[in-house]
Amino acid sequence: MSLYETSMHWLWTRSSSEPVEDTDTTSFVAEFSLEANYPVQVTDPNDAVTLHLSSMPSGFLSPSDRIRQPVQDVEECTCPTSTSPDHPKELQLLSSPCEKCRRPAPPPKISDLMNDKDLLDSLRLKLDPNHCTIKNWKNFASRWGMSYDELTLLEHRTQGSLSQSPTQEFLLRYNQKTVTELTELCRIYQRIDVLRLLQSWIEKDWPSRWQQAH
Repeated sequence: MSLYETSMHWLWTRSSSEPVEDTDTTSFVAEFSLEANYPVQVTDPNDAVTLHLSSMPSGFLSPSDRIRQPVQDVEECTCPTSTSPDHPKELQLLSSPCEKCRRPAPPPKISDLMNDKDLLDSLRLKLDPNHCTIKNWKNFASRWGMSYDELTLLEHRTQGSLSQSPTQEFLLRYNQKTVTELTELCRIYQRIDVLRLLQSWIEKDWPSRWQQAH
């Protein structure tokens, strides 16, 4: 017997005497099952959270293959005052615009302030009287550029008159200025009572008055 035949005989005898390794793949698959080690999320088709790629529009996936958050559709306003002008006027008057249609009120001007008779009467009572230690309409008007002669003429023309007010005349002359500018005069001359009155009107009354007019 040659050396080659002797070696082959020895290898065959050794392999037949040793136990054969179990190569059943079922136990291997069961041990490394994805469901056992990595639970798979249930994708219920009726679940609103489940994202179906088939329903996504083209280009939804970015070049980096990352899924982007779907953009929510913006709901259009359906209130009667914004859908169509054909609605009955009674319905349009009763239906106030929704928050989406409602525009913020712009800064009011003195001309807007003078349309509120109650506020104007309150300003007349506070600014018309002459006091030696309290600033009034004269100081406000002088600050905005009225001369001494103009102030004197306006004072004599309205003195003793119940229908005319120097405060009202002064405000009418500068009616294109904003109410905020008027509040600055109140701060300068420390008329806190008038300042609070104007601030309350700007915050509470003016927005509703502007919405009703527009």
